[in-house]
Amino acid sequence: MELSREDAAELRDAVGDALTGREEFFRTAGVHREDGSYVVERRGADSAGNSVVFESFAELRGLFDRLPETFDAETLSADGFTGSRRHMLVRHFAEHPQFPCTLASRNPLRGEKTS
Repeated sequence: MELSREDAAELRDAVGDALTGREEFFRTAGVHREDGSYVVERRGADSAGNSVVFESFAELRGLFDRLPETFDAETLSADGFTGSRRHMLVRHFAEHPQFPCTLASRNPLRGEKTS
């Protein structure tokens, strides 16, 4: 099967749209970039201080998988995350539907893996 130039361009655009995009949640957002990286950011924020860039969504998944059943922002310090980025990641894990996680408490902010 051979595609016309027009059909190939439409397919390329559709594939690009499927591989990139932004998902917004209550307090966080996730951005799939064209280069394959994944960015977790505070929803509505416009500075780099409110985001964390991962090489891929799989890298973020690996971080989540390494966390204990109950974790807090301090737990993420061991992986090198500092300041408000740690809290943002706890919230993102709880908000994103692909992570089996809920907020166990808000003060202190603590996530808990679910089955």
